Amino acid sequence: MKQIIYKNSKISYTDQGKGTAVVLLHGFLENKSMWNAFIPELAKKHRVITIDLLGHGETECLGYVHAMEDQADMVYALLLFLKIRKVVLVGHSMGGYIALAFAELFPDNVKGLFLLNSTSRADSEEKKINRDRAIVAVKQNYGAFVSMSIANLFSQDNRERLATEIEKVKGEALKTPLQGIVAALEGMKIRKDREVILHFAPYPIQLVLGQKDGVLHFEENIDQIEATKVQLTTFPDGHMSHIENEKELKQVLVEFLKKV
Repeated sequence: MKQIIYKNSKISYTDQGKGTAVVLLHGFLENKSMWNAFIPELAKKHRVITIDLLGHGETECLGYVHAMEDQADMVYALLLFLKIRKVVLVGHSMGGYIALAFAELFPDNVKGLFLLNSTSRADSEEKKINRDRAIVAVKQNYGAFVSMSIANLFSQDNRERLATEIEKVKGEALKTPLQGIVAALEGMKIRKDREVILHFAPYPIQLVLGQKDGVLHFEENIDQIEATKVQLTTFPDGHMSHIENEKELKQVLVEFLKKV
C-alpha cells in the first residue's frame, strides 16, 4: 500500500506491473481490495493501479459531498504524481461514474473505458429520493444500512451460494466511515448524465451488465448503448459481477485490454 497527500487528505493506492496503465476504480461501500483477485492476472502485461476513492478504504474524506468530478480530480492528481499520461479506466458501479467524469474532464488521458455494472446516465428523480432516504437510514442505523445494502447487490439466487463472500464484502464495507458514505451518496445523487461519451468517444468502451442487477435496471441500461460502438457483455446474475462471475469477467477484461 502506498500513499500521497491530496488537498491535505491521505490517498491510498497500489501500483504493480509494467505496461499500459490500467486504473481500477471500486464502487460505493467498496475499496481497492475488491480487485485483489484480478491484479495478478492483469499485472502480467499491464501497470495496474488501484485506488481507495475519497471517503473509502484508507483514503480520507475531503468534505460533506464527494462529487464524481472531485473523485476524478483526485485520480488525475495521482496519475500526475506517478507521471502517467494515458490510462485505461475500469470502474465498478460508482467507479464507472467516476471513470466517465474523468473521461469528460481529461479526454486526452483516456485509452479505454470499461464500465462494470455501471451506467452513463444521471439518477432519476426517484433514485435521487432514494439517495436521500439512504442518507437518513445510514445516519439512523449504520450497521443495518450497510448489511442490507450489500446483500441487495447480489442476485437472490447467489445469496446462499456466496454467503462467505458476502460476509467478506460486508466486512470491507463496514470500514467505510459514515461521512464517506454520506458524501458518496450526495455525490452520486448530483452526478451529470454522460451518455454522450458512449456515442462519441474515440477509444474502445466495454459495458458489463448483470441481468438480475437489483441496483441498475437491465433493460434501461441496454438502451443507453443503442447506436453506439460500445461492446456489451451480459451475465445472468446481479450487481457484483467481479464476484458472481469472476472467472468469466477476468476473460472479458483481458480480451478488452488487448484492443487498447
